[in-house]
Amino acid sequence: MTSLLGISGSLRKESRNTALLHEAARLFAPDAFTMADIRFPLYDGDVEDSDGIPQIVDVLREQIIKADAVIISTPEYNGNISGVLKNALDWLSRGKPKPWEGKPVAIMSAAAGRSGGARTQFSLRNCMTPFNPRILQGPEVMIAAAGSAFGDNGQLINEFSIKSLTRLMDALRSEIR
Repeated sequence: MTSLLGISGSLRKESRNTALLHEAARLFAPDAFTMADIRFPLYDGDVEDSDGIPQIVDVLREQIIKADAVIISTPEYNGNISGVLKNALDWLSRGKPKPWEGKPVAIMSAAAGRSGGARTQFSLRNCMTPFNPRILQGPEVMIAAAGSAFGDNGQLINEFSIKSLTRLMDALRSEIR
């Protein structure tokens, strides 16, 4: 039984990055797919010292540990990952066990611009380095002009994007041990 966890760097209800994760899960076809909730309080060491790690952070930590693989899709905000995604990574760096160690991870992005989020993917890879996951290096999936990249059914409409995402999901599946 294969389980896949999706983490969207966007909280918007109509997020194209969340739609991209659902497309990735459809193409991966896991036995179980879960979307993470990263609506965490802002990280504050004083809050951690007084109240401990929030339960919602521990829920995500357990979801990562139990998942066979993780997919992350992030928008590009001012050339970087979203604050909410960075905040989630910061919280996950606190406490034990460390969930990312050796975990197969595929990253992708959907952005309004023509680069499709190339800078945000670079930034996300950099942010993930201390956690030592097994981040796939390719194929890169960067959906440009994301507002027009999906059909009414929520699926990608560009054949090149579909093929790239399919190849990425095939590569992720082959990383599961």
